Amino acid sequence: MIVTFDPARYKQTTRAQWEDAAPAWHAWGPTLETWLGEATTMMLDAAGVTAGAAVLDVAAGAGGQTLAAARRVAPSGRVLATDISPAILERAAADAAAEGLDEIVSIRELDGEWLDVEAGTFDAVVSRLGLIYFPDRAAALAGQYRALRPGGRVAAVVYSTAERNAFFSVPVSVIRRRAQLPAPAPGQPGPFSLGGPGVLEDALRQAGFRDVGARTVPAPLRLPSAAECIRFERESFGALHQMLAGLSLEERDAAWREITEELTTFETGDGFEGPCELVVAWGVK
Repeated sequence: MIVTFDPARYKQTTRAQWEDAAPAWHAWGPTLETWLGEATTMMLDAAGVTAGAAVLDVAAGAGGQTLAAARRVAPSGRVLATDISPAILERAAADAAAEGLDEIVSIRELDGEWLDVEAGTFDAVVSRLGLIYFPDRAAALAGQYRALRPGGRVAAVVYSTAERNAFFSVPVSVIRRRAQLPAPAPGQPGPFSLGGPGVLEDALRQAGFRDVGARTVPAPLRLPSAAECIRFERESFGALHQMLAGLSLEERDAAWREITEELTTFETGDGFEGPCELVVAWGVK
């Protein structure tokens, strides 16, 4: 069976997923920041996010990295958080206000492939686990390049390969097999689409960035149990729900039972430790 990839439909579905998942993703914020904290710090360092900087956060989600950037640029800098989902951006704005950063953080609903911002006005562009889900990454990176002033810096976090991210790749493979879904074709969006050696760096160079580099960051997902990891993924990972959409409720429950069995192998005496490896890459305009 040949399945034709429809970027417009994919974006509509993705937006709807994040609108639905926004409350849960926000509620899991402390877990996200603990898990992604080291990579986030590395990303912000690589992008040169310091006091007074103007920062564009692409696919900002609930805004954990937005707030981290805002703390760095305060009191005279600014951060614009953009995302395709207004519901999840509203939570980022609320958190910024609660922390007294609402004068620094602003939000705007924008498609990451069509960044309607003034050219040459940002010192840094960052994106945490966002680029992997863009159908047209060339357009996304071209927009980021255009947004930067000369000498401005870009940095992004993505997952590395499926083999090194079993906490996520196990559910993906189980669901794909049960739902009889084909593997993504080369170039299609997906969690591991930019994780191969040199893939993200090559994309940055093709967009015009220079002084490109990358580092891998071990980022095991630590939770009290495999069951808690399952709860995290069931509540927050919209991509998995999209993959499950063609299965009956009984088939979905069976898939989650199999996933739970598989992930239980990563439990230790100290709890669950799901294998995860991230890539942080950067470049200069």
